[in-house]
Amino acid sequence: MTYLQDNEIANTAATAREALQKINRVLGSTASHEDVHVIVEQSDEVIRLPREVATVLREILVNSAAGRSVGVIPMRAELTTQQAAHLLNVSRPHVVKLMDEGILPGHKVGTHRRIYAADVQAYKHQQDIDARAAADELTALTENMGLYE
Repeated sequence: MTYLQDNEIANTAATAREALQKINRVLGSTASHEDVHVIVEQSDEVIRLPREVATVLREILVNSAAGRSVGVIPMRAELTTQQAAHLLNVSRPHVVKLMDEGILPGHKVGTHRRIYAADVQAYKHQQDIDARAAADELTALTENMGLYE
């Protein structure tokens, strides 16, 4: 990677951080059902965003500010088992096993397995919740045993 590319990444992250601060202020100061209005500086044109879209934009900015690349996948998109495995950071055979066991819902298109992005995201979200709960339980157990000081 060249210095110019590193500099561009840093500029993108800085711009994303600034935009993230602004969108956080707007989302925090408006009612949860209200649309968000974005003013384009150079034209003073106002763009009205549904709150759900503004919330997704915030998540994109969080990742951009951290220097991570971002992609958007429609929740009704059909993914291959390899794409699902990539999103879950597991192997493709593991995804197939989860589908065969009924843990991840899926369907076949001809002979190929497909899974909706929303189902992958829901599974990932539940795994994250379970991992946090296990970590909290381990912390409490460690504290109870007097090993955590």
